[in-house]
Amino acid sequence: MLEEYDFSNAVRGKYYDQYRQGTNVVLLEADVAEVFPDSAAVNDALRLLVALADAKAGRRQKSPIRPNKALQPTSRAPRKVKPKPAVARAARG
Repeated sequence: MLEEYDFSNAVRGKYYDQYRQGTNVVLLEADVAEVFPDSAAVNDALRLLVALADAKAGRRQKSPIRPNKALQPTSRAPRKVKPKPAVARAARG
């Protein structure tokens, strides 16, 4: 260690409990990291992979990629359709 490091006010194990609860840091290999420019790209790819795996297994889950939004109600009530009167046709012959 360099002499300029000052640990006089340091607290031992300050983040130990947080680390023990779990971490979500994942190290990517260099060739994989070249494909994904940021964490959002990695998350999108993994979500797509999970959706494909669920579809393959026959599980139906809401996809985070394309949420299934409810249809909006129409602005007016549906029109009542009047039945057409029966038209008698003359026989041709």
